[in-house]
This record gives sequence, structure tokens and C-alpha cells, in this order.
Amino acid sequence: MFWQSTVNEGSAVPEIRPLRPGDPPRLGKYALRGRLGEGGQGVVYLGESEDGERAAVKLLHVRFTEETQARSRFARELAAARRVAAFCTARVLGADLDGEAPYIASELIEGPSLREVVEREGALAGEALERLAVGTATALTAIHHAGIAHRDFKPDNVLLATDGPRVVDFGIAKIIDESGTITTRAVGTPAYMAPEQIAGERVGFPADVFAWGSTIVFTATGRAPFGSDTIVATLNRVINHEADLSGLPDGLREIVAACLNKDQRLRPTSDVLLKRLLGHPVDEAEAPEVSEEELAEGARAATGDLTRPEEPSGRPRRRSAVVAAIAAGVAVLGVAGALLALDFGVAPGGRAEPTRPPASSPPTPVQEVSTGSPLLDRIRKTGRLRVGFREGLPGISLGDPPRGFEADVAAHIARALKVPEGGLRFVPVGYDEREEAVEKGRVDLVIANFSIDTADRRRVAFAGPYYLAHRDVLVRTGAKIDKLKELRGRRICVPSGQTTGTMIRDRGVDFVAVPAQNWAECAFQLADGRADAMVGDDLLIAGFGARLRDVKVEVAGLRLTSERYGVALRPGDPVACRKINEVITSMYADGTVKELLQDHLGRVGFRFETARPRLETC
Repeated sequence: MFWQSTVNEGSAVPEIRPLRPGDPPRLGKYALRGRLGEGGQGVVYLGESEDGERAAVKLLHVRFTEETQARSRFARELAAARRVAAFCTARVLGADLDGEAPYIASELIEGPSLREVVEREGALAGEALERLAVGTATALTAIHHAGIAHRDFKPDNVLLATDGPRVVDFGIAKIIDESGTITTRAVGTPAYMAPEQIAGERVGFPADVFAWGSTIVFTATGRAPFGSDTIVATLNRVINHEADLSGLPDGLREIVAACLNKDQRLRPTSDVLLKRLLGHPVDEAEAPEVSEEELAEGARAATGDLTRPEEPSGRPRRRSAVVAAIAAGVAVLGVAGALLALDFGVAPGGRAEPTRPPASSPPTPVQEVSTGSPLLDRIRKTGRLRVGFREGLPGISLGDPPRGFEADVAAHIARALKVPEGGLRFVPVGYDEREEAVEKGRVDLVIANFSIDTADRRRVAFAGPYYLAHRDVLVRTGAKIDKLKELRGRRICVPSGQTTGTMIRDRGVDFVAVPAQNWAECAFQLADGRADAMVGDDLLIAGFGARLRDVKVEVAGLRLTSERYGVALRPGDPVACRKINEVITSMYADGTVKELLQDHLGRVGFRFETARPRLETC
């Protein structure tokens, strides 16, 4: 974990250590009073403003300030903390991601952990336990709605602040991104890890649900469900043994048992979990999603001054573990979230993308006769459209909410489908989870560089395509590379996992491969001359090229393939499919597509496809 244990162990007041030589005396409006902790990414200070406002101020390590990826992670951390602000993030008080000392100042959370309280005072029971279960499930659901997996949910990371518990320490969390697999390493705390974390399998939201169940067992019994002796023994029991749930009340026992299923595919989602705890009917075949009203209900159900009976010692009764009202601004990500992101957020010296403003009240649902489309009926009933997108792609879908060509296409479609203002929600989806996100109802549509020809058409249907992209290379203007053979012997940056380099070699053109972790790294290698070209889909590489300020670049125009980017939706909805095709046709006919491409990618020499591609038959 990054630093949260340093802040919270042993006392309701954070341990404050003196500043060291070289520590800055001030960051922004905050005078630094001491150190709260330090980790691999940076240092966290206790800050205090002139009006007495205290904050946890996280400063990026000096050695990282010139690294694009480090600044990118820091920008993503800020965006992620704000992404769930409407319900459950720690309040961000200030930030500067552009200066020589990048920092984020966030609300300071003080309070003992759930573990400390249980170990000191004993297990929770009755109404106190029920409220804790509802409150933490409400928080977890809101986090998952933001596309964030915690990956280390445990009693230590539930803090009992004066206004209720907060779920903290996202030091190993990930925003689910285009990789689709959040991790391939076993990270987390052994006693609360899910079997897939131990086995090195795909880890995402179900692992958090498993950890929630383990945390509730500890809260109700004072013991971790799979023990906490040696790591090897604990991990073995997680994989091979069933937990002893005899200490849980009947109603909660069944729910927790489902969460602790060894097969992550059979666990309830956090949405289903919360609905069950609230006593709402659940039809899992419909992949139900908790509404904002239900999240608010969960928060209300979790609040209240639940106290233990006064003990003979005369010790005053304590407030029990309850979640503060989300509607009143509950924080669950901790002081700064400490999120580690995976991709390109801001260019060095560039500003972070604007973040989502606080959510307004949900639109009033419109009650009408069925349109004949499950999607359109759902929009009319809920006033919402959830669109899956790929994060971290400048010019295409970057920021929170995302901005770029694909984000604008989604906005045009939403307006045509009569989504009320404020009802369009963007949900990040990974490269390999796009079909699953649609199939299981986590999103209504996916617009995410999704090639129709490579998708599993048994799981999703397509409208569009909204653009005909091509595998190509980005080069510096004037490099005289406009034919495939002119790449021979050149230094080409190939991001990890990309196959375009292999495609070029298969056509008899050998080159010098310049490895990189991602397109952002390739873009800067191209800019400073370490690479002569970078590969990828033309829209994507043009977007990264548009972020470069000191060099002119262009898409060479090799057009090695054609990639039909489509709008994925659930099968069996031809009415919605045709409606989306009408929108795309109109956008090409009136020049909207050309205008959007020019707006977002016009800084790059790029011969856009402006003729409408052949549309799918609905």
C-alpha cells in the first residue's frame, strides 16, 4: 500500500513526522506542517491553509517529475478521485499538475480503522453490522460505477471517521482500461484476496466483491474467514477451503456465501449485492444496475448514530461502523486515492483534461408507450445512456468526462436517441472486455475503436461503422516516408502488444524496432528523434501526434488495413440499430464528421476518411 497505513494505524490522529531537509515549506495555498507518509510514487504531507483548512498534500517524487508516465499516472489519480465525486470520493481541495512540484491536496481523513475497532472492542452485531454491510456495499457499488477496481478491500481500509466509515487506500487500484486485464500479478492482502488474484488470472470487480464478503466475516466474528497465520496457509485456504460463516446472521450469511464463491463468474455484482441488502427484487438475467436513487437509499440506510451500550467501565459509547450519507458528500477513496493508472493522461507541461462537474439530479424519467426497442425504452425509463469508451486516447477519448472524436460521436448519438441533458454516462471499458460489458448490461453501447470485423458477433450487434480507420505509421513532417518500402531500416516505435510491426515485416520490410510501453512513450520518442515512426490505427496515432507541441507530424497514408469502427449494442434491437445508423448517415452528410476530425486531429497531417463507410444491416 502507498501510505494509508502510516496515516491511520494506532490512532485516530495521523502520525505526523517532521519535515526533512529539501522538503518544500509550501505547496499552493498549503503550508506544510509535517510528513504523513512516503511511498514509491511520492510523499504525503500534512498541509494547512491560512484559514485553518487541513489537507493531505501528495507531492510527486522529484525523480519522476520529468517522466511522462509518472505525470500521467498523477493526472489519472486526480481524474479518478473526481470521477466518483458525486457519491463517494474524498474531496479534492486543490491540485497543480503542471509545475515543477506536481501535487494533489485532498480532504484529510482521520479515524481508526475497522480492524482497530473490532480488535479493541469486539465484533459488530445486529443493526450495527447490517448498517456497515449496506454502507460499504453502497460505497463499493459507486466505485465500480466509476470503472474503478479497488483490489485491496479489507478492514484496514475502512476508516471510521467522525461522520462514518470511508473506504480508503487505492494504492494498488486500477482504472479498468484497454488492456482488459487489470493485473497479472498477485497483489493485495492474502487474507482478503480472491482466488483469481492468487492464481494470476484476470482480476476486476468480482475480486472486490469477494474481499467485501471476507471483510464482513471479520466484522461479524473478529476473524478473517481464511485465517491470517502464514501466507502460504492462508492462500491455500482461500483457493481450496470454504469459509466458516456460522457466526453470521441468517439473512447476511447467504449473501456473503455468494460473494465468497471461488468462481468469480458466479459471484453477484456489487449492484446485485446492494439490491439484495436493500431488500429490492433482483433479476440477474437482466444484469441490473443500481440507480442513483438506490445508491442514495443505501447511504441513508447506512447512517444513524448506532452506539454500543455503555460499558461498566464508564467508557462513553462509540458511534458504530456506518457509512456517512453519500448525498452529503461521503469520501471513500481516501486522501488522494493513490491510483496507479496505465496510460497517457497529459503531455509534460500540458494541462490535465477538465474533470466531470458534480452530477446533477437524475433526469425525470419519461413514461411512454414502448418504442419497440429495449434500448430506447430503457432510456425513456431511466433517462440515461451508458456508453463504454477506451480511456487515455488523446483526440479520441481523453479526460473525465472524455473529450475527443469518439466522445463527440457518442454525444451526437445520445441527443438523437433523446437522452435528457445530463443523462449521458461514459464508462471506461478494457480492450478485451468490450463484448462482455455490452452482453452483461454494464453499458448500453460501446464506442471504443471497436473493429466490427474482429468482434464476437454472437455476443454483440453493431450499428455503423462511424469511421473507417487504417493501420498506418506516424512520422515527422518532411521525413519522406509515404511508401511502405521507405520504412526499411528505419527506427520504428512499436508499443507493447501491438501487431502492426509484425504486419510490416510480413510484407518484406525489415526495420529497427524501438520498444515502448505505450503510444505516449512512442510519441515522445518520435518527437525527440529516437524513433523515425510509430505504428497503430491512424485515428489513434494521429491523436497522440496532436498532443505534441514542438514538432510537426503526419500520418504517412500507408493504409495497411481497413478497420471498421462500429457502435456495439445488444443483439435483437434493430430499431435502435437503425436509429444509430441514421445519426451516422446524417453526420457524414452534413459535414459533422469532417468538422469533428478537424477539431480534434487537425494539427496532424492526416487525410481523413470523409466518405460515409458502408453501414451494417440491422
